[in-house]
Amino acid sequence: MQWRKNIPIQVDVTSETDPHRPTLAALGWSPFFAAQIAPDEAHLQPLRISNVHRSRMSAQSADETLRLVLPPQTSTADYAVGDWVLAEPETALLVRRLDRSSLLQRRTEGARAQQLIAANVDTLFIATSCNDDLNPARIERYLALANEAGTRPVIVLTKVDKVDDPAFWRDQVTGLQRGLEVVSLDATSESAKAILAPWCGAGQTVALVGSSGVGKSSLLNTLTDKTGEEAQLTGSIREDDAKGRHTTTSRSLHAISGGGTVIDTPGIRTLHVSDLSIGLEVLFAEITELAPECRFRDCTHAHEPGCAVQAAVKAGSLDPARLERWRKLSEENISNTPVMTGPRGNRKVKPAGNRR
Repeated sequence: MQWRKNIPIQVDVTSETDPHRPTLAALGWSPFFAAQIAPDEAHLQPLRISNVHRSRMSAQSADETLRLVLPPQTSTADYAVGDWVLAEPETALLVRRLDRSSLLQRRTEGARAQQLIAANVDTLFIATSCNDDLNPARIERYLALANEAGTRPVIVLTKVDKVDDPAFWRDQVTGLQRGLEVVSLDATSESAKAILAPWCGAGQTVALVGSSGVGKSSLLNTLTDKTGEEAQLTGSIREDDAKGRHTTTSRSLHAISGGGTVIDTPGIRTLHVSDLSIGLEVLFAEITELAPECRFRDCTHAHEPGCAVQAAVKAGSLDPARLERWRKLSEENISNTPVMTGPRGNRKVKPAGNRR
């Protein structure tokens, strides 16, 4: 479908009877999405996907949640929580999805297509606990995911009320990426709202990711003022290995009290790296910048003479453990990313992991 850009669309997002009613702008609607609506679509209703299930989807309007009527042959796997769609206002019949400003996705083992995590996310809160759950190598995978999507990553250290000094845990993550922002908080405390306020303003969308048991559900309840039956279930961690139990089973969109929206996601234990182009380059910027100085253009930074990266390791300006993690993720990305093969005009996807 063709549409003209920069067409001003007037959307009634206020209420004469209730001036405090939420607006589409508060949900994340912006000129980026409005410019995609063609003149003959002005009567359609913009909605934001709030839940995606195998055979149904729900979407949020300015003042209510609707169950979408799906046209035949619609695959819900093509939609992510956070997507903006257009629907018939009288029937809630889905017409089409608008282009995304960002998309968080991952490839699960054995799957041909990527699994969509969340769409149109401004900031990704990567939650990890101040305990043995904190794993820098796993956090780097989330950072690569955020970088590839063009989403701003923020590390959220939870359970600071359980430790004497969170500085020890903060030091483990601060240098994982240039300019990386790190905050520490008690997910159950009202103070968490103020700490995260810079990223949770009206119209902003944040997503919560991290392992089970790190406090994502508690943080969601705090940000959204959910209590009682409305609150997300929370779970404790096992004391012997600091691992948690799944309490969130699906992705969902929620309004943050005071403005913005938050997308909650199930805990992810294994995050495979694949389909990355700039995600690793941004994550390992110090290696990316050194590579052009190597003698050989295809240097693996392992054994070649004249390797600027190895020289930096020997000089003590580059952590060898950091280089090893770069190598592991780079090799995994190549192995897991499908490639196109065959003659032009009849190209096919070669399965990931098969390079012969």
